[in-house]
Amino acid sequence: MSRIRVPKPFKQLIQEVEYKKLIPLLGKYKATDSQGRYLHWNDFKWRVEPDDDELTAWVATQISRRGLAKFLLLLQSEGDQYFSYCVPDSLFAQLHSIDQMVGGGREIGDSTFISSNEKNHYLVKSLMQEEAITSSQLEGASTTREVAKEMLEKNLTPKDKSQQMIVNNYLLMKKAVESKNDELSIEFILELHGIATHKAIENQASAGVIRQDNNIIVSNLYNENTFYPPDWQTLRSRLADLCDFANQDHSQNNQDFIHPIIKAVILHFMIAYIHPFGDGNGRTARAIFYWSILRSGYWLFEYVSISKPIKEKRGDYDKSFIYTETDDFDLTYFLYNQIDTIEKAVKSLHEYIDRKKRDFYEFMDWIEKSAIAKSLKRGHLEILKEALRSPGKEFTSRQVSIDFDVTENTARSYLNKLVDRDLLIQAQSKNAKTVLYLAPANLRARLKL
Repeated sequence: MSRIRVPKPFKQLIQEVEYKKLIPLLGKYKATDSQGRYLHWNDFKWRVEPDDDELTAWVATQISRRGLAKFLLLLQSEGDQYFSYCVPDSLFAQLHSIDQMVGGGREIGDSTFISSNEKNHYLVKSLMQEEAITSSQLEGASTTREVAKEMLEKNLTPKDKSQQMIVNNYLLMKKAVESKNDELSIEFILELHGIATHKAIENQASAGVIRQDNNIIVSNLYNENTFYPPDWQTLRSRLADLCDFANQDHSQNNQDFIHPIIKAVILHFMIAYIHPFGDGNGRTARAIFYWSILRSGYWLFEYVSISKPIKEKRGDYDKSFIYTETDDFDLTYFLYNQIDTIEKAVKSLHEYIDRKKRDFYEFMDWIEKSAIAKSLKRGHLEILKEALRSPGKEFTSRQVSIDFDVTENTARSYLNKLVDRDLLIQAQSKNAKTVLYLAPANLRARLKL
């Protein structure tokens, strides 16, 4: 990431510009450019028209933005300043797009194409695992995806801190979903942080404990100090104000309306800004984002993973924090970044569901025609469906019992019958204590699909 050019404070610039140069530019420079981009000074200064003074054009842009701005008086930044944001048309259009996609997503829960058990097994579990793994990788976990998924699927004990982070994030996501009807409190934030950092915390910090000093800074790639978090003595009051903001109903009062997605993104940012912990702030912030959006009734986000698109464009994510912190605490930069991330994540979810639907209909078509299928129970078919998706997959009676909510004896009987029918291959684990059941690579041929 290249060095970011920081604008002068608006109060200073407005005193420096010549009004005779400013007035002609007031209608010319709006909150966004002609392409709907909300540019920071770092990018804006290169896109000013040749005959216009860049600082004057920037002031004109800032005046336009302040006409749209909403100040958040519960969320203090530095001194007597408060965070603010605005919703230009291009941002509003993205929110509308997400709302349409989320509304259309009701088929995930309501359609007859997938049962409640299938929804839990193939959607909630796999996508929660995806978020846990990628969120951990954002924080430096180095375990491969294959190893991580095997650990979560088989409920294995973590072997190192990276694996522990992934397990923690998986439990963190489950907690956010389970607590979606509860109010935000400092105690709940501490509980989330404790889950996120259990046996996986650095900087001599403690899990579930607010930091007690200011020995923490955020640096950029050049090892320059880019952000000094608020004084530790202000943390409890800041968190109390944040909880008040989170618990207010902003969906009913027209004057105080805040779009639920915007509100969740603001909470995400504020945990990172307040930086109440010595380590694990990012993981906690993303959990609170999920808690907020689910609490607002956006149930589809139980299946949406935001960490993957963040990881793919980590530089833009980091830059959006700096843009907000260096331009009079204007949250709009971070809103654009995260709403773009959310839009991509929701689209990715729909693509995932479409793939699962195709798999399901193909499988159901086989069941209709197959004599083998008619001789098997539902549990056998569930295992075969998973085996078809993942050739070479290892099944155990313990894992099947967990996945399909049956006793281990029942799971073992399902697996053994599939071995008897030559649809799975029985093997022994390396320690010779666990019986493995392998999905053969030619299972489709064996089923005559």
